[in-house]
Amino acid sequence: MRFYVLTLLFEWLLFALVVAGVRHSGAPVLIVLGDRWHSVRQVLRDIGIAAAFWIVSVGILFVLAWLLRVAALGRKMDFILPRRGVEIALWIALSITAGICEETIFRGYLQRQFIALTRNVPAGILLSAAAFGVGHTYQGFRMVILIGLFGAMFGILAHWRGSVRPGMIAHAWHDSLNGVLAGITRH
Repeated sequence: MRFYVLTLLFEWLLFALVVAGVRHSGAPVLIVLGDRWHSVRQVLRDIGIAAAFWIVSVGILFVLAWLLRVAALGRKMDFILPRRGVEIALWIALSITAGICEETIFRGYLQRQFIALTRNVPAGILLSAAAFGVGHTYQGFRMVILIGLFGAMFGILAHWRGSVRPGMIAHAWHDSLNGVLAGITRH
């Protein structure tokens, strides 16, 4: 539980720093998120895009995990999995936080910065994905590669949509479902 709370605080701190930096630069905060939703139809469209992206990306991740010979969540990560009610609730809160904060930080902010710096969209996406993978080193080297590739898929989605919202939804859903199911089946 302490890991969950510390990670929640750290993620929101990074999010706040990105928002403060964007505001300080004079740019609108929506630049790192994409335009606001103006209708229920737009919300449902992004949910549909997130669902389709999640289904396709999980299939790709499954193949890549098999090729890299890694499980979706290695046994050495069992300590992090939720076991009962309060832990499951905190895990879901952490997953939603990861979806919002990590997509804003890595795809909304860093990816845009790397694209501007390199003047090359694929390079910006790959650099942001590499940073995203390295941010998950606690899961092991092979998982860093897999998560980096997942980050590249999120980067392509964010660039294509011009928004991180579908990625936020898919990311939160993926982390929530993976953690809760793995926690229930392993404990």
